[in-house]
Amino acid sequence: MTPGFVIRVDLFSLEIEVSYMSQLLVSPLRYCLAMLLLASLLITPAVVRAADNAAYEKAVQNAVTYLTNQGQAADGTFSGNTGIGVTALCTLGLLEHGRTPLDPAVKKGLAALEKHVKEDGGIYLEGTRHRNYETCLCLLTFVAANNDGQYDKLIGNANKFLKGLQWDKEEGKSEDDAFYGGAGYGGHSRPDMSNTTFLMEALKESGTSADDPAMQKALLFVSRCQNLESPHNQFEFAPKNPDGGFYYTVAAGGTSQAGQTANGGLRSYGSMTYAGLKSMIYAGVDKDDQRVQAAVAWLGKNYDTEHNPGMGDTGLYYYYHTVAKALEAYGEDEFVTADGKSHDWRKEFTEELISRQQENGSWVNDKAERWMEGDPNLVTGYCLLALAHLQKDAD
Repeated sequence: MTPGFVIRVDLFSLEIEVSYMSQLLVSPLRYCLAMLLLASLLITPAVVRAADNAAYEKAVQNAVTYLTNQGQAADGTFSGNTGIGVTALCTLGLLEHGRTPLDPAVKKGLAALEKHVKEDGGIYLEGTRHRNYETCLCLLTFVAANNDGQYDKLIGNANKFLKGLQWDKEEGKSEDDAFYGGAGYGGHSRPDMSNTTFLMEALKESGTSADDPAMQKALLFVSRCQNLESPHNQFEFAPKNPDGGFYYTVAAGGTSQAGQTANGGLRSYGSMTYAGLKSMIYAGVDKDDQRVQAAVAWLGKNYDTEHNPGMGDTGLYYYYHTVAKALEAYGEDEFVTADGKSHDWRKEFTEELISRQQENGSWVNDKAERWMEGDPNLVTGYCLLALAHLQKDAD
């Protein structure tokens, strides 16, 4: 028998035994080959997953440390000069990553939010233009913190308040009106996809079923913001750009943040199309429904981990947070793009987010500050939520 190395590998415990037989007779070349074999055996899927998990945990811990040590003010708020939405978002991000309501930073954040609970059930800063956004984010946060039922009454009242913000017959809008079912910033402001999808998520997480009238009314509005002619959407914009994606709002003459097509259609873009997909699933729309299939087809043609399709760097971190929630709701481990390629979307978006983290643990959109993405507290909150949903149900 030719002298050499005998390598025994236990792939489950990753224990490796190398027996050195007749050291004097082993050539340098054979030694190198044996070492290469040994290295290749070490690189198993389990090792790769362990490395990925370590990078994930480090990114999360650095972000949590940033928020608690640098982002939070003494009064418990995060970016309190902008309202209470960022405080809710960051507190929710901490809760999603293992902090409890008794954690000092979370406890201070919840206390800061509770100061703004109103008699009408809403949770918002007095005089704000963002009653819907703020109440939605606060409701999501109190649901996550409601371990022993202490917030049951608050949650029920906020849920009822949000339902009252929808445009419907009580505001004089019939089902064939473009406003019907949608929600805007608050009061009687024009409804839009972003406000409506936050409302639907907050209602869902606070116990509203998919077949509840509020969810179904919201679904009608969402369906009309899709570039798809269907029994659910007979509005003027659908045939002008029938690509299956979503835009900002069909109401008040229609608006897309991505602009218009040459024929007056409204351009679809990434963040609103993922928001549309998520909202349809929350409202119980089946994957075989033409609306879902059209949205998934658009996303398959525009899958992008580096940009918000149609918007570039604008709204990028809102996009990441929406992608994570939408694809989690869609429920497929692999996302197949138009070229037939299967993507491990959890891994790809996680790696992209980690690569963008600042040295101090925060994230910030330094290329496009629109929609407050120049605020590291807001953007770090988005990223913590995105990472939480990217990790859920993953191996």
